[in-house]
Amino acid sequence: MSTLRVGAASLNQIPLAWDHNRNQIIKVINEARSLGVAILCCPELCITGYGCEDTFLSKSTLTKALQMLNEIVPHTKGIAVSVGLPLLYKKNIYNTACLIVDGVIQGFSAKQNLARSGVHYEPRWFTPWPSGEETNIEIEFHEGQTQLFPLGDLIFSLDIAQIPEAGKETNRETEKKSREEISNKKIKIGFEICEDAWVENRTGITLASRGVDLILNPSASHFAFGKSDFRKAFVCEGARRFGVGYVYANLLGNEAGRLIYDGDTIIATAEGLLACGPRFSFHDSVLTTAMIDLEHLKDFQIKNLQVKGSPNNGTSRPIQTQSQKPSSYYSPYYWEESPHLKEEEFTRAVALGLFDYLRKSKAQGFVLSLSGGADSSTCACLIYLMVQLAIQELGMGGFQQKLSAIETIASLSISDGEFKKKITQHLLFCLYQGTENNSLHTRRSAKELCAILNVSFAEIEIDHLIKAYCDALSPIIGRSLTWEKDNIALQNIQARVRSPSIWLLANLRKSLLICPSNRSEASVGYSTMDGDTSGGLCPLAGIDKNFIMHWLFWLQEVGIKGIGPLPILKEILKFPASAELKPLDLEQTDETDLMPYDWLDKIERWFVRDKLNPSEILTLLLEHYPEQDPLRLSAAVERFIKLWTQNQWKRERIAPSFHLDDESVDPKTWCRYPILSEGYSLELEEMKAKVRK
Repeated sequence: MSTLRVGAASLNQIPLAWDHNRNQIIKVINEARSLGVAILCCPELCITGYGCEDTFLSKSTLTKALQMLNEIVPHTKGIAVSVGLPLLYKKNIYNTACLIVDGVIQGFSAKQNLARSGVHYEPRWFTPWPSGEETNIEIEFHEGQTQLFPLGDLIFSLDIAQIPEAGKETNRETEKKSREEISNKKIKIGFEICEDAWVENRTGITLASRGVDLILNPSASHFAFGKSDFRKAFVCEGARRFGVGYVYANLLGNEAGRLIYDGDTIIATAEGLLACGPRFSFHDSVLTTAMIDLEHLKDFQIKNLQVKGSPNNGTSRPIQTQSQKPSSYYSPYYWEESPHLKEEEFTRAVALGLFDYLRKSKAQGFVLSLSGGADSSTCACLIYLMVQLAIQELGMGGFQQKLSAIETIASLSISDGEFKKKITQHLLFCLYQGTENNSLHTRRSAKELCAILNVSFAEIEIDHLIKAYCDALSPIIGRSLTWEKDNIALQNIQARVRSPSIWLLANLRKSLLICPSNRSEASVGYSTMDGDTSGGLCPLAGIDKNFIMHWLFWLQEVGIKGIGPLPILKEILKFPASAELKPLDLEQTDETDLMPYDWLDKIERWFVRDKLNPSEILTLLLEHYPEQDPLRLSAAVERFIKLWTQNQWKRERIAPSFHLDDESVDPKTWCRYPILSEGYSLELEEMKAKVRK
């Protein structure tokens, strides 16, 4: 049998961090070579970083990317490697994967299908390459010296003997025999670059018709709940349908601020899934390898493809999906089999996002205005879990090295028995800013939570500041402010008075201020601009309040695999969520101010994600809640849409948030809506008329 070891590398890159990105690529190439990998696939645009935005249009970015490529090439001796970079050809920029074999550039495969929906705006920078077209591009790596390289929809035919690592095995006695067996063999390699595999008429179909043996898929596929299973499905389906080996490599971590990459690495053949790597790693890279039997692939192609050189449209072998995962992979990553996968994914994605945002922003820690309520408590717990998960994977020394730019962390002694406890104390400072409208319950809950999480805590009173503002304005308006006349204004001033203090503390500590607002609040504007929306990062703005409450109950009772529950949350969850901005005798709650959160969640999903009109939304609500008064449900739909329309300006100003699913309301990356509009007024009248009938 002739076998070939292939590898998929996930990399935690940074846009335009040239030395960092180059060194990461070289490091993983060296690691792959040491493991006997013959062909290595690195992620999409890994030289520049995927999230370079409009700097892709800068000539200096394109020039620097080629310079980095030239510096990487000498490090590919003995191995075949694909790396991603933008390439300028005839005034158009193409998203390409460069294949380098044993120190020689073989050519540039160009992406044919550009991601243009949701968070992706690739057509703004790149031009799709026409299927079936090839050309040559002249590149000047050294002054006055140019070379021609193939560019386009390429198939790379390699003599396996050209790759020194091919045929090597850990058992030296079998090495000579293995190398002799493959000395006269060729392998044909093609590329599906990320979106090329997600479209209906995927690029792999034509690659298969041209007789490829191996498809490499360098990707920058952002995290969303459950998305990893879809990736495994198209990798396995492509491998089986096309009769090929398939290597998939995704980016890792919070690369550029909003998007989190889970670092999926997947290798499959026509017979099923061979290997997957761990997701949400805190390491700089993850390398996954597997052996592919070339003769077996050829036999499969001959026996199972209906027409030689054509993709298999039959069902000779099942697609290997989640229920058929190899046990050799899943034992180390047991959390993937959790019955609470969404909760696990949410925790690990946000924890990694926070960790990378912290170190890449070069902040010295986090500051949080902790109210003792659900949202701010969730943020505190996620930062605590970030520390636990990172130390669990990196070890205390690795954790300290990763955050060595934080002076207080760098100065700690690992041998100190309190090292782990002191890390959380230094990384997160929580401030409770009390008023006469805050309950003893939330004050006590905030303090006790910080004690359990080992984070720094302090509290101050701000009633005198609120009174000073009100007293200063009373002569101007000619009366005192009252709750009967000035309800919203009195609520907002409390939230805004908290902002200067918490910003001052964040500045003094050179820390990142966390805004605890969630997506449900953003949808309906249930937040005070320049008050509780203050912050440099809003980690919950991509998730709804309904899920946050569910997650807190889960964390209190079950908790993340390997860490366990946080029973202290039971105290926070005893009472309904409340902004606590009204006098206590008014018994303010979020759901009284708005509507039940499960209603809000459904209306938002149908309105924002599914683009349904008010009547269609009401019809679905009536199906889900047949016991409810139609007039009450109609009023909820009307309230949501009016609040949504009125508060687009707030969503435009919210701090950067993490993208977690396909229901985002972030206008900068997902859901655009006019700041001024008529707001579905006609449609709402039609809906109400139907209800009255």
